[in-house]
This record gives sequence, C-alpha cells and structure tokens, in this order.
Amino acid sequence: MDIFLPLITAFVLSFASVKFVHPLAVKAGLVDIPNGRKQHVGEIPLIGGVSIYLSVMMCSVWFMPGMTELHVYLVSAAMLLFIGVLDDRYDLPVRYRLVAQILVASIMIFGGGLYISHFGDLLMLGDIRLGKLGILVTVLAVVGAINAYNMIDGIDGLAGSLSAISFTALALLLGSSGSDWYLLPILFIAALVAYLMFNLGWPDKRLAKIFMGDAGSMLIGLTIVWLLVIGVNGDAPSFRPVTALYIIAVPLMDMAAIMYRRIKKGDSPFKPDRDHLHHIFMRAGCTPQQALGCISLISALLAGVGFIGELVQIPESVMFFGYLVLFVTYCFVIQHIWQILSWIRSKGLV
Repeated sequence: MDIFLPLITAFVLSFASVKFVHPLAVKAGLVDIPNGRKQHVGEIPLIGGVSIYLSVMMCSVWFMPGMTELHVYLVSAAMLLFIGVLDDRYDLPVRYRLVAQILVASIMIFGGGLYISHFGDLLMLGDIRLGKLGILVTVLAVVGAINAYNMIDGIDGLAGSLSAISFTALALLLGSSGSDWYLLPILFIAALVAYLMFNLGWPDKRLAKIFMGDAGSMLIGLTIVWLLVIGVNGDAPSFRPVTALYIIAVPLMDMAAIMYRRIKKGDSPFKPDRDHLHHIFMRAGCTPQQALGCISLISALLAGVGFIGELVQIPESVMFFGYLVLFVTYCFVIQHIWQILSWIRSKGLV
C-alpha cells in the first residue's frame, strides 16, 4: 500500500480534530491549570490524545479493513482514552487508573489473544518460555508501558517526540517483516506531527497551544505495548523480545529509576515530583528545548541500536546484557548527577 495517502489523511484529520475539539474542551473545563508542579502560562486544553485517537481511529477503519484484531484494539484504546479524559478533568485516584489499565490489558489478552509467551534467548540457555506466566507478565508490561509514557510527559513535545521515535522503529520492524499492523504506527506518527505543531507552536506561534494530557500519554503507551506484543509473537515474529527494550528505552528507564527513588524515600511510586530526566536536564542549565533535543537524541540512538541489532541479528544475550549495562549506568549517573557535574565544572570542562 502507498503510505502517502494514509499519512496525509491522518495528519489532516488530527489537525482538524484539534480545531474542532479545542472550544469544546475549554467549555467543559478540560484544561491544565498552572500550579507548583506545572509551570506553564494560562489554562491549556488537554485534547492531544482525543485528537490523535479520532484521527487514527478513522484512518485505521478506512485503510486497514478486515482486521478483526484491530477492532479489539480500538475498543480498548477508547476505554483507556475515556478514563484518561476523566482523569484530566477530575484528577482520579491512582487506583482507578490502575484498575482501568489492568482491565484493558485483560481485553488485550483474552479478547485479542495477545500476550508475551517468551523472552527469547536472553541468558544463552535457550528460549525462555513463559507459559501461563506470560499472562501476568503481559499485564505488568501493559501497565508499565502506559505509565512510562504517562510519566515522561513533563515538558512540551517530549512524550510526542519519544513516542514518534518508538512508532518509527515499530513501523520499520513491522513493515520489513510484512506484518499487516505496520500501518498503525505510521498513522500515529502523522497524527503526532499535527499535535506537536500545536504543542510546540511550530512553525507558527499563533497556533493555539494544547497538551496531550493523561488521555494521550496513556493511549500512546497502550498502543506501543500492543504493537510490541504483536511484534514478538506469532509463527513469524517481526522482532525479538529484547529489541522491545531499546524501542522504549528512555521512558522505561526513567520510570523504573524514579519509582525506585520514590520507594526508597518512603513515597508512593506514583507520587508526582520534579525529579524526572527532563527536570534534571533543566536544573543542570538546559532550556526546555535543549532538554527535549538531548533526550530525543538519546532515545533515537537507543532505538537505532535496537533496530540495527535486530537487522544484523546480534545475539539476544549480548543485546540484553548491553541494555542492563545501560540501565545500571543510567541509574548511577542520575543518582550522582550533581557530584558528576560539580567535578566536570571543577576541571573546567564546561
């Protein structure tokens, strides 16, 4: 299929959806209000997720007909989007969001027949089969991915850019293997470009600013983990399970590290704070735009490593231990970032 028409259609529909939903969101109070943790100017509509879903839903029905599994995804995504909109409007307790995420994961597993059945040859001992344990692992993976992209959404453009990078890697991997699902990440990329134009005010600052909201970040997390599970399963999988770690590397590592720090301090792992990777970049002297650029570059490099590793079939154990080294290094640097910066400055290196 020529992807030009789906791309243009998804972009135009996403752009038009923002224009249509914007005044409705303002009237309904679906806006983000500045506070001590949210330091933006004015009340910003939280409609990015709604506009992206409307665009992708319509385009997938038009350009991906005959895929019954797609209908299960669209219903699940709509349910999670609805909970996200309620959370954006009324700030729901964490437990309500977790119940919704587990319910959506259950629909994915029992309605769509999708779950993680194996980990691959991570330890050089052969393929690690999960059996029924794969159901629990899949629920944890779905909840983890949803919250990883939800937590990373802290500065303009970050969640959108990182998810676009993940969707690009997924489109390439799914497309190269001939999977019918390759078009879904492409539709998301086009819809995200339209969203980012409003969110970043590019190329026209006169565009009305919007945020993605919890509805959008949770929708994206669900979609990415859904495509990851599809990609690693089946008789002819599109990629190996270890590659998934690199596709979502930055959101996953940021979530795991910050939840560990919160638990270590005796706080809830879901307690909001200003200790995420983008906050650290900015406290180190970067502007939000510089932080966005640096983190996006890191994410693209890691996704590229995963793609190349899959392309040339680097052993799974090498990819896995390489990821562990990256994660341990990341945690160490984040834990000691101020001492490291002080040492660098004392040597006159910056």
